[in-house]
Amino acid sequence: MAAEDPAVFTSSTLPSDPRLLPTVTNAYLGTRVYRDILHANGVYNGAVGDTHRADIPSPVNVRMSVSAEDSLSETFSLDTRKGTYIHTIQSSRYTATHRIYAHRSLVHLLAFSITIQKSALQTEPVTVNLQTQFIPKSPDMDLHRGADFQGAHYLYGKTLIPEVEGGPQPTVHLIWTPVPQSVTLSGDETEKSWEFLTALAESEEDVKKYFYEGKSLIGSGSLYAYHTQAWAETWEGCCVKVDGPLSLSQAIYGCLYYLLSACPPPGSYDFQFSGISPGGLSNGTENEDYWGHVFWDQDIWMYPNILLFYPDIACAILKYRIQTLGGALHNAREQGYKGGKFPWESAATGQEVCPEKVYGDQEIHINGDVVLAFEQYHHITQDLKLFQEGGGWDVVHAVAQYWCSRVKWNPEEQSYHINGVMPPDEYHRDVDNSVYTNAIAQRSLNFAIDLGSQLCIPTPEEWKEVQKKIKVPFDKNRRFHPEYDGYCPGEQVKQADVVLLGFPLLYPMDSEVRRNDLDMYEPVTDPSGPAMTWSMFAVGWLELKEPERAQQQLSKCFSNITEPFKIWVENSDGSGAVNFLTGMGGFLQAILFGYTGFRITKNCLNFDPVCPDDTKKLEIAGVCYLGSKLSFTFTKENVTIKVTRSSSEPQSSCLEAVLAATQQHFPLQEGQSVTFPTAGGWIQKASVEIL
Repeated sequence: MAAEDPAVFTSSTLPSDPRLLPTVTNAYLGTRVYRDILHANGVYNGAVGDTHRADIPSPVNVRMSVSAEDSLSETFSLDTRKGTYIHTIQSSRYTATHRIYAHRSLVHLLAFSITIQKSALQTEPVTVNLQTQFIPKSPDMDLHRGADFQGAHYLYGKTLIPEVEGGPQPTVHLIWTPVPQSVTLSGDETEKSWEFLTALAESEEDVKKYFYEGKSLIGSGSLYAYHTQAWAETWEGCCVKVDGPLSLSQAIYGCLYYLLSACPPPGSYDFQFSGISPGGLSNGTENEDYWGHVFWDQDIWMYPNILLFYPDIACAILKYRIQTLGGALHNAREQGYKGGKFPWESAATGQEVCPEKVYGDQEIHINGDVVLAFEQYHHITQDLKLFQEGGGWDVVHAVAQYWCSRVKWNPEEQSYHINGVMPPDEYHRDVDNSVYTNAIAQRSLNFAIDLGSQLCIPTPEEWKEVQKKIKVPFDKNRRFHPEYDGYCPGEQVKQADVVLLGFPLLYPMDSEVRRNDLDMYEPVTDPSGPAMTWSMFAVGWLELKEPERAQQQLSKCFSNITEPFKIWVENSDGSGAVNFLTGMGGFLQAILFGYTGFRITKNCLNFDPVCPDDTKKLEIAGVCYLGSKLSFTFTKENVTIKVTRSSSEPQSSCLEAVLAATQQHFPLQEGQSVTFPTAGGWIQKASVEIL
């Protein structure tokens, strides 16, 4: 019997909760299968805290059915390799297949097809019914019917309420192929397909252009082939294979599919991206999945996985923060501070749209989260152009200015304090000196100073003073980091907070302190808290070479993965956001940065692998470092590194692997592999560096 394909999720039944149906999205359009609405990139309706993704009626909300007959079987599949949802009905006389997809490369297109194929020697006609409930109305848009275009229907209109007074009210133009009540394969035909196309854009000219392009590709029989080819190219740049439990491989494929679906395809340099919300583009209508707002979830939890394989996509995510910097500057002025304060919840403008004021006012660690993403991009690409010409320096500068105006000098402790904040642990508010907030503020300032030096831009002495003297709480007697001033050990916390110091902040500490932080906060973290938390504990234990304890934490994540389509829920009881990309991002980091020990630093890419006993081999291909593509194969016996594509950039033309313990150097050349033994099974700290 052939092994089950971990990239294809198949079931004979659909989940009873429609929220757990699979999503089909690209960077511009998104919907959930069998849902009557879709959403578009950056199209919001409602003022400030009421702003949410605008509902657009979905022409692809179509279900296939046939007349009841004997020996009828149905399957429902999500093929993550092809980015396609497939419903199949099979009888002894025929097979009917319904495919739905958001086009991977032509991102303004959604499509579905119906294919009927007769069994051998069958001559009777076959009819498939198509059930659609399309209603050309929206609670968020003033929609109007336009004249049909090339036999397709046309609808257009703009959102009702701008995000801020005088702000944009996006216009949407929608063209779609009419859907009949049924399609019939005649008696003398053996197979036939019917293709249905939906195009959406901001102008009449553009939507007609995109629809015409899609229709032409249908005519040549290549629309779907272009889509699957684009997905094949995407997967070619990102390979994560585990020789271990099937459930682990399925979880990895599911997380990568849903996260990559939320991003522009590789090479989309001119696409104006509007960020990734916790529930993705398919969710975020009013009162759902945080209204489609963008949080730190994007920058801390999802982004590192994208950066490791696709720096160009990561750059598109950073550009969203650059284009909303004006809103951040406004937020800081409103609070009475200098520089820029990125919103806790962001939509189109970058002004604060959090419905509850306390979060927007106090969860200011978002500023450091944003800058950390820029810093990681700089380290893995050495791309100064984004900072010199693309607006990246403006973001780093504005955040540094904000931190320096936000701190207060404490003469008793001779240090700078940040008071009145909410840490990542949202069970506590209005606390002083959140250790995570202060540590990431310090890191932001350190990067700003270093980047300014590289760009030959003078930086204020104040930045260096605050960076050097900001308080980062530490209990010297118990040798652990209190979450904030006055934290009492044993107090319950909502989610990963202090443990984030070790990763992703890489805050300097010895292994004893790292262990104490994990031991202190693991038992008091709310077991019903959000899904991404346990991944960070797993990373910490893997860092300390305790794979069994790591596996205990990582296994908790599986209670947030629903069947059969591997949709994540925010909380293990099913509450919170659905299609929870934040949890998926945390889980992937446990694999990509936990199992491998990858650490992105200023001068090298470190790796220090360790895996659970049930994982025999881990292959990571497509890692992009300084423009070169690298593949890593980790086993208990050895580590193999191969440069699959060298960069033309001079700074990365000569890479080498360096073993930390022996300082042995292994030159890395394109097309050649370097293998060296592990020490003690998995444990071999090393790095990829410039010769």
